[in-house]
Amino acid sequence: MQVLRQLPVLNSRNLLVGTATGDDAGVYRIDRNRALVQTTDFFTPIVDDPFAYGQVAATNAFSDVYAMGGRPLTALNLMGIPADLVPPRIINLILRGGAAKIKEAKCVLIGGHTIRNPEPFYGLAVTGLVSPRRMLTNGKARAGDVLILTKPLGTGIITTGIKRGLTNRLLERRVIALMTKLNNVGPELAEKGLLRAAVDVTGFGLLGHLGAMCRASGVGAEIAADAVPVISAEVFQLIAAGCIPAGSRDNLAFANNFTEWDGATPTQKALLTDAQTSGGLLLSVPRRNLDAVLKCLKSHHAPCAAVVGQIVRSSKPKIRVAA
Repeated sequence: MQVLRQLPVLNSRNLLVGTATGDDAGVYRIDRNRALVQTTDFFTPIVDDPFAYGQVAATNAFSDVYAMGGRPLTALNLMGIPADLVPPRIINLILRGGAAKIKEAKCVLIGGHTIRNPEPFYGLAVTGLVSPRRMLTNGKARAGDVLILTKPLGTGIITTGIKRGLTNRLLERRVIALMTKLNNVGPELAEKGLLRAAVDVTGFGLLGHLGAMCRASGVGAEIAADAVPVISAEVFQLIAAGCIPAGSRDNLAFANNFTEWDGATPTQKALLTDAQTSGGLLLSVPRRNLDAVLKCLKSHHAPCAAVVGQIVRSSKPKIRVAA
């Protein structure tokens, strides 16, 4: 964000969401009823299966549009490959994995760009459509809202364990299934007017993204650590074994600046700041809409619909985590 603030910016009254609040995507109004949602995301392989890697990377990119309440329209492939090390068959599998999720998202692949790079990376640039009156941001949470999480935590810890050879195939398949589950319930919840705010939980961890929501909304939050879902009890064993990625350690150091730890254990702290890949949505829900949101999540087979805390009044964007 410090770098972005130094860039020359052309202001436009049609720019509804830019970089100021650190939201999931940018939103540009076309007319009274339509706005474009634009985002891009890519990363290096986190699983060995190239087809699954393509699926995860594509799913992760779509989540930014879904978190804004938008529906994807078009996608562009973004790829970097060390051509002398990665054979065409593997490249094809990565792109096929991405294409499978693009099709599932009812989105159109219109092209892309590939460069030579010492380390492979893959992702998408996605353009979606949203109603300006129904779009979601991270800046409208209000005191009294309930916080709901739609996927359990632990992907960063598990994928680190996979790289170190400390996990079994069953856990690997489970985490891949979660990371390739589209968050396409987002636009339906938005179009029904059931949410106040939303973010997708990715690289900054649950507390990092919730902290951004609190700052943008001018509120605080309370989280019940025991209510936060985890992918598997094996995650706690991996934490004990030191399988905490560097990004997650950085997240914890950052979260300490705005988090009050009320009895939370080191293991809980590690989980709540774990850097997620293709995580779930964190929803700020007015209490009157709670039952309707839970029903909608169930009908979309969301991996979970866990009430993990609430938004509270606060003069500072502080988060209190109770054990």
